[in-house]
Amino acid sequence: MVFDKDEMMTIISQENPSIDIFLRNLENDYSKIKNDNLVIDLLSFSKLTPYNVVSFLELSKKHRKNGKSFVLVSDKVSYEDVPDEINLVPTLQEAKDIVEMEEIERDLEL
Repeated sequence: MVFDKDEMMTIISQENPSIDIFLRNLENDYSKIKNDNLVIDLLSFSKLTPYNVVSFLELSKKHRKNGKSFVLVSDKVSYEDVPDEINLVPTLQEAKDIVEMEEIERDLEL
């Protein structure tokens, strides 16, 4: 897994083409990143299904419950094909925008 941290978020990507291994590694390393806003870059996965995206749902709920952003990035699956509880966008820029908006909302206690 590749971690790209800045002051507002951590972008996580994977060089290994297996989504199952990526999710397992993410869960294993979660304690290191649990206090960060997370952007999960799934753009490198050529075969991604709505089921693969939904497999992140429990981790997403857990992370958002702690008051942090959790955004998945994929242009292979439409946000319309996954539950509303999952933030899914097609580009990294949109993911960064969501994190920024959610940070503002938290600062304003909305």
